Amino acid sequence: MAKTATAPALPGPRGADIIAAIKAAGVFHVCALPDITTSAGLLWPLSQDPDLRLIRLSKEDEGVSICAALGYCEKRAVLLMQQTGLMDSLNNIRAVGCDYSQPVCMLVGLLGKEPDRAPAGSASLGVRAIEPILDALEMDRILIEGPDDVAALAPAIERAYATSRPLAALIGRRVQP
Repeated sequence: MAKTATAPALPGPRGADIIAAIKAAGVFHVCALPDITTSAGLLWPLSQDPDLRLIRLSKEDEGVSICAALGYCEKRAVLLMQQTGLMDSLNNIRAVGCDYSQPVCMLVGLLGKEPDRAPAGSASLGVRAIEPILDALEMDRILIEGPDDVAALAPAIERAYATSRPLAALIGRRVQP
């Protein structure tokens, strides 16, 4: 029986590139909860980075408030979580980020997203629902799936702080070390 050829898996974004992008945007505080999509390639390396201050959270919505408070003090921060935490924090994101116009920048791992599909085409309802929810909140978003997509992160963070609006950087593939 002949083997069928399969397309090689596309690489996910590199954690080092994401860390460089957030630093380039002037971010030196990272609020985070562990997330399967980003833990090994991003959370662990940034926890070892002496230039970044990692703020460990017990709940995602407290990270929304911490990021907003740091922004109010002219310090930039990002919140690292997965989409389940984003959904759990929607009321705080809506109030603090949208209604009060705070630049809460979120790096959101899309747990369960298939690498060959856009979020809208995912078999996972939790993944499919994210973009329509962000649209309803009129939130800016970018999708980071591969190494080349990381280039959009620093400008998106800059835009969030310039416009005082929240940002969701959706990470659709496992972050590579």
